[in-house]
Amino acid sequence: MAGGHLRKQMPLPVMIGLALLSAALSTAPAAHADNKRLNDGVVANVYTIQHQAGCTSELRIDPRLQLAAQWHTNDVLGNRALDGDIGSDGSTPSDRAAAAGFRGDVAETVAINPALAISGVELINQWYNNPDYLAIMRDCKYTAIGVWSENSLDRTVVVAVYGSPT
Repeated sequence: MAGGHLRKQMPLPVMIGLALLSAALSTAPAAHADNKRLNDGVVANVYTIQHQAGCTSELRIDPRLQLAAQWHTNDVLGNRALDGDIGSDGSTPSDRAAAAGFRGDVAETVAINPALAISGVELINQWYNNPDYLAIMRDCKYTAIGVWSENSLDRTVVVAVYGSPT
């Protein structure tokens, strides 16, 4: 051998396992980046819908509403019996927003997609074609918003919590 050093070869199954592990770890952050992009897209689309409805105020992301949205997203993702605003503990959007420290009127829109992902267009179309959700998105009193989304292999949940601070 060159230089008198022996090189020990790694068994093929170990090399394959390490390659798969490396690939899995290197793709994990992309899901969070995709969800951030989706969440930011929801905010931008709601802003557009509000301004098409005649609203003139800015729509700002509120970390407290985002936390309330995150709690409900995780609850809905983990409890398949849930399909709307009420949490597994009986909590309402107002309860969760208050627990996150937000004071004021709130409303919520929820999307549950039976697939690994949902596009921003699919999501807004779902909400736009639901008269109750469209009314929430068009309501000019909501100047704060928090959006969260999570995915599993067969389900994507997106929750937007809208707020009118007092």
